[in-house]
Amino acid sequence: MAARTLRIGLIPGDGIGREVIPAGRRILEALPKSLGLNFSFVDLEAGFETFQKTGVALPDKTVDTLKKECDGALFGAVSSPSTPTKGYSSPIVALRKRLDLYANVRPVKSVKNTTMFPDPIDLVIVRENTEDLYVKEEKTYDTEHGKVAEAIKRISERASHRIATMAGDIALRRQRVRESTGQTGKSALVTITHKSNVLSQTDGLFRSTAREALAQSQFKGLEVDEQIVDSMVYKLFRQPQTYDVIVAPNLYGDILSDGAAALVGSLGLVPSANVGEGFAIGEPCHGSAPDIQGQNIANPIATLRSVALMLEFLNEEKAAALIYKAVDANLEEGKYLSPDMGGQAKTTEVVEDILRRM
Repeated sequence: MAARTLRIGLIPGDGIGREVIPAGRRILEALPKSLGLNFSFVDLEAGFETFQKTGVALPDKTVDTLKKECDGALFGAVSSPSTPTKGYSSPIVALRKRLDLYANVRPVKSVKNTTMFPDPIDLVIVRENTEDLYVKEEKTYDTEHGKVAEAIKRISERASHRIATMAGDIALRRQRVRESTGQTGKSALVTITHKSNVLSQTDGLFRSTAREALAQSQFKGLEVDEQIVDSMVYKLFRQPQTYDVIVAPNLYGDILSDGAAALVGSLGLVPSANVGEGFAIGEPCHGSAPDIQGQNIANPIATLRSVALMLEFLNEEKAAALIYKAVDANLEEGKYLSPDMGGQAKTTEVVEDILRRM
């Protein structure tokens, strides 16, 4: 069989993104040739630093290259100003929209040494990626009582249907993996998260459409339940082992997935993938962390797991499994842990240890 060559766009972004994305490239280059995979890379620009230099946060060249030349990409992190900056908006949000990467998939998995919970945590949060309050349609106006700011919350039937369908597909795939490895006691489950008791039209549409999508014949045998988002937060932190796949609108998914990172030790461990039809961008869930930039202490594991997650959605599950196994072994041994995990290892030392295990 001829080797498959994947062209991967590398977008470090800002801050520690410039330290962890090169680590992701090294992991891809270290995959055994027996897997039949080759990689080529293209360096691309986006982020607040790019905006400061050029006046554009997401250059057209970056988007065009991803569309025309790349099979997938890795995105590092973005620094966003805390006050409004004329002409600037988040490049990763824009990238998701321009490439129609409608799903943000965030696995949350514990291994020994990373969680206070006695039982393992292994769940996935599937976040709708293109709408909700993130359509960024806001306005501020004056009234006799002072300024008023408003934001549009947009929920569509189309977006809700396809994100729920992806969540169902992921739940069934996870179940197949569990069965193939002899794991019992957990069935495929999708939990729909919403606030339709208050937002009856927007969240109500998300809830009803998700239920319709998951009632399709392809999901026969799949369990479906639902949870009001505030109750979801409580139960997620009290009993995370009961969840399998959680599907949510954009804002709730963003909050839940960052909060869930605390369950497994650190944001520096949690990967994500922005997924559309035939394209995936791996993206660690942490921010640009300017306070530790350039000190070689950033945790690279979220990026390395994001590399594996990208490969999963590019149908290279064997390569992904090899990376996951090496990362888990690093964490279980606990000899090389970065400072956010209570260790003293440098970024490069963590990467070298994982490379040895591969």
